Amino acid sequence: MPPAFASQLLFAPLAPLLAHLPGSGALLEIEPLNALATERGIVSGGGAQIRFVVPGASGLSYEERAYWLGEVETRPGNWHDGFNALVWLAYPLTKAALNARHHAAMAGQRAAQSSERGPLRDALTQFDECGVAVVSSRLDLWEEIRAHRWKEIFWNKRAEAQRNLKVFVFGHASFDMLRTPRIGLCGKALFLHVDNAWLEQPAPVQLADVDARMAQRFSGDLQAYTRPRDFHPLPLLGIPGVAQDNEFPVYYDDPRQFRPLRLVEKASQLGSDILADF
Repeated sequence: MPPAFASQLLFAPLAPLLAHLPGSGALLEIEPLNALATERGIVSGGGAQIRFVVPGASGLSYEERAYWLGEVETRPGNWHDGFNALVWLAYPLTKAALNARHHAAMAGQRAAQSSERGPLRDALTQFDECGVAVVSSRLDLWEEIRAHRWKEIFWNKRAEAQRNLKVFVFGHASFDMLRTPRIGLCGKALFLHVDNAWLEQPAPVQLADVDARMAQRFSGDLQAYTRPRDFHPLPLLGIPGVAQDNEFPVYYDDPRQFRPLRLVEKASQLGSDILADF
């Protein structure tokens, strides 16, 4: 029996995996996670079979250890790392694509004899931690998100959003924070355009397609998503059905969560990374 938080709408991509958790809400141990990874044939960005291991001993960075050895460092009993493992199982193609792009970026840094991470790796890490895919048949709904017209999309167009837009959480830090949500919880979003027929497909088919499309985004065009601000902020608690309080229009008047675009632009001009805390 999965823990109570697993019934929350945004945990849907992990629902089949969370069903394996004991009723106490304890995390899966490393060996059951490895059995699932082996069963699904999950590999790293370098093609190595994924195995979840206790941190330490390799001398390699997290990304290089995963890329070359397939070893994903996972602290026992740690929800952050536990969700990272579950995301590897739910979105294996995207995780491998991010891992491969990290590896390529690190190789470029070594060739340039640079010790700086740079904006590309920062962007990859932010999506890995807090990424979401907004999937919709309606381009106008995505434009409302890009313009930060939160009340318009989540309240005035609530019915259209519920019919024609889905949000797939990818970031393992976001899943961890959604266990006990706080005001201001925000994802870093990319957009996937689909047709209406896509939205009628079974959830497992949708998830597999989102995984494949996101993986292509991170591996097909190496000029995409090179800076953290290439993703768009999405206040997760504003999504209809996620928080009980958002059943009332006044909820969307709270500037702590629903900041207008002009504030973000002003902060950006001042060199402040407002999106990191939005």
